[in-house]
Amino acid sequence: MSCYIHVFDEPPLLLWGLSSSQRIRGELEWELSSLKRERSASVPHGSIEFVDHLEELPAEADVVLIRGDYLYDVRIIANLIAAMDTLLLTNGEGTGVAVAAHTGAAAAIRVREYLRGNIQDLPATLRLETPDTLVPETHTRLKKAHAAVVLPINKDNSRDLERYLFKNAYKGITDLVTKWVWPAPARWVTKLCVRFGLLPNHVTAFSWVLAILTGILFYQGEFAGGLISGWLMTFLDTVDGKLARVTVTSSPLGNYFDHILDLLHPPFWYLAWGLGLASFTPAFLNIELAAMIVLIFAGYIIGRVVEGVFSWMAKFGIYSWRPLDSFNRLITARRNPCLIILTISLLPGRPDLGLEAVALWTLLSSLFLVVRLAMGIYTRATKGPLQPWLAEIDLTRAEQSLAVRWFTQ
Repeated sequence: MSCYIHVFDEPPLLLWGLSSSQRIRGELEWELSSLKRERSASVPHGSIEFVDHLEELPAEADVVLIRGDYLYDVRIIANLIAAMDTLLLTNGEGTGVAVAAHTGAAAAIRVREYLRGNIQDLPATLRLETPDTLVPETHTRLKKAHAAVVLPINKDNSRDLERYLFKNAYKGITDLVTKWVWPAPARWVTKLCVRFGLLPNHVTAFSWVLAILTGILFYQGEFAGGLISGWLMTFLDTVDGKLARVTVTSSPLGNYFDHILDLLHPPFWYLAWGLGLASFTPAFLNIELAAMIVLIFAGYIIGRVVEGVFSWMAKFGIYSWRPLDSFNRLITARRNPCLIILTISLLPGRPDLGLEAVALWTLLSSLFLVVRLAMGIYTRATKGPLQPWLAEIDLTRAEQSLAVRWFTQ
């Protein structure tokens, strides 16, 4: 059975180049497809159909009515689809505005007029919900906790709403460069991409070119040029994901190539760096260059395997388990922290020490992840299923820990 969606009273304003109905349609398709993959089952109402005219609906159909002059967290719409006979208010403090509803086709026109404020009578069968009651705060795919909101759209707040959408596209738990250095320039470049009609796949394709160029420059011993190319690639890796989310233009193929690039290139960069060294004098590990490269590859692979095993076991990422793990994600031996090490090593002209430091940090990071995986297996065996710490916090508390301040919004 289909669920029909009717978006009405849209303002003429575009947010990141999209109208309200375009954003709701795109985000809803994205959200429901993700839910299907996560739950390995169909979501309520296997097919979703958008309609412009309520008069054309079958008499037995049910429909979700959505005011287009508000911006919605997509989780609200997805959960509203599963909640028949529901009226959504902006808040539950007695002053909430009715903005959406899930009802039968027979009552749809009447309920729409109520949402418009034209009538005061409402079917008694509708129960009242708010974003707080309809949606949990934890967003596992973006590795963060934030309250779902409904915000009015008008010409005075359109820029603020675009900033909100961009910030909301960011993962809460990520490395320190992506978290604190890239957001401001990435928002500016994303805006330029929207203005000139560039798609996320265009940015991803250029990232592939830069990743290859970086490896070539490292191999040739052109470390400064390689670092410039590498840092630009990591920046664009942030831009393509944010562009995809704010414009709702993600594609399975683009997502696949982006993840493949993220997964494969870092250890090959370190290999190229090692091959580009004019000389190598070990200072910490007392091993030859070839053994150093093997150690980096082994540590990198072990770390990624541990992350995968933990995600399979717990159904969420290892860096979301406890606050300690989230803090570890800021500096663990992923690409950006390792690029920081290589960049610092170039300042005194010792790129060989930079590679050795990357090897040592990769080894320590992977050992830490192995320990955390063992602790997770033990905890699951003795206390039951694991839960991410983001699902256990109360965002309404005035006093919050450093972890809550850093990894939620």
